[in-house]
Amino acid sequence: MSALDGLEVRRTTTAQQLADGLSERIMAGAFGPGDRLRESAIAAELGVARNTIREAVRILELTGLVRYEVNRGAVVIAPTPENVEALYTARERLETAAAARTPSPEQLDAITRAFDELKEATKTGDTSQIVDRDLVFHQKIVALLDSTRLDEFFAAMTKELRFYLTVLTRQEKPEEVVAEHQVILDAIRSGDRDRAVAEIRTHIDASVQRLKAML
Repeated sequence: MSALDGLEVRRTTTAQQLADGLSERIMAGAFGPGDRLRESAIAAELGVARNTIREAVRILELTGLVRYEVNRGAVVIAPTPENVEALYTARERLETAAAARTPSPEQLDAITRAFDELKEATKTGDTSQIVDRDLVFHQKIVALLDSTRLDEFFAAMTKELRFYLTVLTRQEKPEEVVAEHQVILDAIRSGDRDRAVAEIRTHIDASVQRLKAML
């Protein structure tokens, strides 16, 4: 690796660290919904280059925490009950349709491995890791639909879902996260498609109600 490559790695690492720090501040309420993230002010406050702050904000945009608006720049998203309802309705219809299908042995193995990785992630206490593994578990369920277009659609949804899952995961105990997904896995592995659909619907509906209560 060249010296320039090393500089790029360090800059990327710094941007990710800053993104994590800004994420924590957003979750803690330091930046409210609709607030602008003024890159110059944040750079001055933290004593880092504005380009690095810009990279950090771009990372937050990918996670769904911020969005770019014309003439305003980066702003913290302003979730509403209506937005939550619309997002989770789309998610529920996608995942329940997938759960109604019979998985191949390979697909079942992929879902099981994803659950095992989620279970391991809960032992770390790292919210980011838990959310990542949570999303992968559900992605493997959506993959039962055997459609690359629907896989891409779900991947696009995860940008917003990541924000809401982060909020929810911070409120849950690790064993609760495992238990919620264990019943879904058990239903899929049992071959009881009606039960699998019902467990996913219960899981998603419960998340919606908790989020609405928070909002």
